Amino acid sequence: MKKNFFLFLSSLLLLASLLTEKTKAQTIELLGGNLLNGTVTGSFLGAATMGLRNSSDFDPLRIGLGAGIIGGAGIAIYDVATLPKGQQFFISGTFNDGNNTSIILLLDTFYGAAGGAAIGTAVILLSGDAFSDGIRIGSGVGAWTGFAFGIADAFFLSERNRDLTSSKILNRNSVFSAKNKKTEFELLKPQLISTPELTNQGDLTSKISPALSILSFQLNF
Repeated sequence: MKKNFFLFLSSLLLLASLLTEKTKAQTIELLGGNLLNGTVTGSFLGAATMGLRNSSDFDPLRIGLGAGIIGGAGIAIYDVATLPKGQQFFISGTFNDGNNTSIILLLDTFYGAAGGAAIGTAVILLSGDAFSDGIRIGSGVGAWTGFAFGIADAFFLSERNRDLTSSKILNRNSVFSAKNKKTEFELLKPQLISTPELTNQGDLTSKISPALSILSFQLNF
């Protein structure tokens, strides 16, 4: 008996250790990914600012690099704090999906810069001004526009684990269900029950009452 108990206890400790390691790995992955993406985004915006100023002063790039690292660390903390336990982080933005929030910011900034450069180039070609000015101004304005949209996209427009989980729960008929072609098992399923009643005038009516099915099992032939 004692041997079985110690074996069971050891199995629980091993499982807890594996879950803890998984949680640590998830935290490190979110921290590293957000720091890297934040650094690239900040550097990109710094370079865009240099382009808009048409200056070789590297102060905007330096400031963007530092701000990107700090911003990436802050977003990593936010991702870890809002991640439901036991789940792999996932975010679905307007144009992109990713494993951390900062990737939405980075890609939206990049798309904004690319789109701005294309529009700026088209305007310059029509106006006959210097070609390089179109790319420089267009990509700079586009990068900041994309970054602004990325903030709204990442924190307000996107769907995260908790949103997807809530959606699945709200669309369920029961708290837990498991089914295949022949069997269906449901736990804690809300129902409406219709009960026939005979009135004092002799009329037959039905009364509908809410109920909760604790456990249900269905077998199909």
